[in-house]
Amino acid sequence: MKQIILGTAGHIDHGKTTLIKALTGIDTDRLKEEKERGITIELGFAHLQLPDGQELGIVDVPGHEKFVRHMVAGATGIDLVALVVAADEGVMPQTREHLEICELLQVKQGIVVLTKTDLVEDTDWLELVEEDIRDFLQGTFLASASIIPVSAASGDGLPRLLEELQSLCVSVEGRSSSGDFRLAVDRVFSMRGFGTVITGTAISGKVKTGDTLFVYPQQFKAKVRGIQVHNREVSEAISGQRTAINLQGVEKAALERGNVLAAPESLISSYMVDVRYQHLADAPRVIKNRAKVRFHTGTSEVMGTFILLDNDELTPGARAYAQLRLDKPIAVRSGDRFVLRSYSPMRTIGGGQILHPTPKKRRRKMADTLEALTVLDGGGPSEMVELYLKDSGSGGIAERELTILANVTDKELRRLLQDLMSRGEVIQFDRESHRFLHREVLNKLTQMIKEQLEEFHRRQPLRSGMSKEELFARMPGGVDAKLFNEIIQRLARNDDIVQEKDLVRLSSHKVALAGMQQKVREKLESIYRQAGLQPPFFREVAQSLGVSDGEARQILNWMLEQGLLVKVKEDMYFHRGVLEELRQRLLDFFGEQEEITTSQFKELTQTSRKYTIPLLEFLDTTRFTIRVGDVRRLRHKKPRS
Repeated sequence: MKQIILGTAGHIDHGKTTLIKALTGIDTDRLKEEKERGITIELGFAHLQLPDGQELGIVDVPGHEKFVRHMVAGATGIDLVALVVAADEGVMPQTREHLEICELLQVKQGIVVLTKTDLVEDTDWLELVEEDIRDFLQGTFLASASIIPVSAASGDGLPRLLEELQSLCVSVEGRSSSGDFRLAVDRVFSMRGFGTVITGTAISGKVKTGDTLFVYPQQFKAKVRGIQVHNREVSEAISGQRTAINLQGVEKAALERGNVLAAPESLISSYMVDVRYQHLADAPRVIKNRAKVRFHTGTSEVMGTFILLDNDELTPGARAYAQLRLDKPIAVRSGDRFVLRSYSPMRTIGGGQILHPTPKKRRRKMADTLEALTVLDGGGPSEMVELYLKDSGSGGIAERELTILANVTDKELRRLLQDLMSRGEVIQFDRESHRFLHREVLNKLTQMIKEQLEEFHRRQPLRSGMSKEELFARMPGGVDAKLFNEIIQRLARNDDIVQEKDLVRLSSHKVALAGMQQKVREKLESIYRQAGLQPPFFREVAQSLGVSDGEARQILNWMLEQGLLVKVKEDMYFHRGVLEELRQRLLDFFGEQEEITTSQFKELTQTSRKYTIPLLEFLDTTRFTIRVGDVRRLRHKKPRS
């Protein structure tokens, strides 16, 4: 059976609550203040079984202008609206505003109920009121709706109303229970022996007793202890049902109307949303860029700043793309509807559809901004997914986040990603975390790596390559190690770069000493070869080479990479042949002795302490010797023959 929600709408004291009681026997005014004042202040809930067995969940909304925010919350998720107009008063201010809200939320079907007919004896008056209502409804989704005169007091007209509702329900499109569970909380209370209970209309998916859900935008866990639908205990609730959920381990004070109860990691909280906005034709004034507004979506009301992205102001009846920057975070999906009310005086001025639930700050009047929003507004799922991939930048985006942003099922997203990857538009660079990157972003990062290597080779022509660590550090924020390594491997496979241990260089880069550089290299090699185990510090040598300090350092680094010289300590270098001779002398020594002391080493090498300690530590570091207390031993002693 289809899950259908009927909502009321209409001016204060036009008989909405009395009508529901006459239909269902349920008084939706539960508060003491409502009883005393005789008006509806809060949302009320009831249920009705039609003659054919179809069940309706009913949301009764307050009609007073001070409580329009409650009406907006109640109108969220309804399938049908009963626009209630009192026969003795006709169309009134909240009749108009409630209908505007229903249109902005894209309620598609409904019925008009002309109540309190028992108070009007003049049939001509009833005809005039009906004619006035019909004129009022021209151009709205209720233009061809039936107008049913009823008297809740006498029961006249109620059977016909039930028949009309039953007929309307046949044409209501059934809701799918696929996708993530989501429910906008419209009421929170505590019950003795049960604890915290929330109510709301399930927007999508389904929930079972024992499930773990998240409360958004706060993002904390809550476990489902029990579920009720139409005051009956059930084990499962599905999309479209009025649902009460008993939550375990959550205090009532932690929840409020406006929260969203949803599947874990199915929403992302944000202080901003991109929207397509429609300014009402009868809005009292233009809306200007950076206007303070009241933003209503789901059951929440949040203050925010209205940023027009392609205009400085919007006249009544006009449409535009905009960004809402909110005072508090919300958790929504693309495609959700919203209503905008002016800050002061409070009046409904427009509404529309959320295009991006978690955008970055947009630049006004920029072609790329408007192009992106046009895609989000009218593009297909594949175009939207591709746009989100481009917008994710150098960090890429996880599959789960893409599902939320594009508001598609996991299965649909995998199909879209597979198609994009087969066309080379997208790559998956992290299979473990299911992260993806768009080709355009990949190309930019690839070019950036090439440019960094070109710049390095230009500055250091005698270095055989740049360390991967240094290259990674020059990448923009958000690029993780897995993506960096993926790009490096791709460049290596395409022979664009060469990897040699921890160094990376462009394939076109060749190291060669020329002219004066070769003479400097020969001089340096001679100096360090002749100095033996007591070489000069390089800063002393550099001054006598006849080249700049920078060029001297480049030649030194080249000799280190080629293995001609070896760095033992900061600014202390030894010729490779000298160190090889030292190792041979030590091997001969260890052939006769098990260990060597510092003083023995000093005597063997005929060096001062300035060189003795660095050399001993170097031999330990290179795993030639091992220190045991105050002596050294050969790390891998060869057995005697």
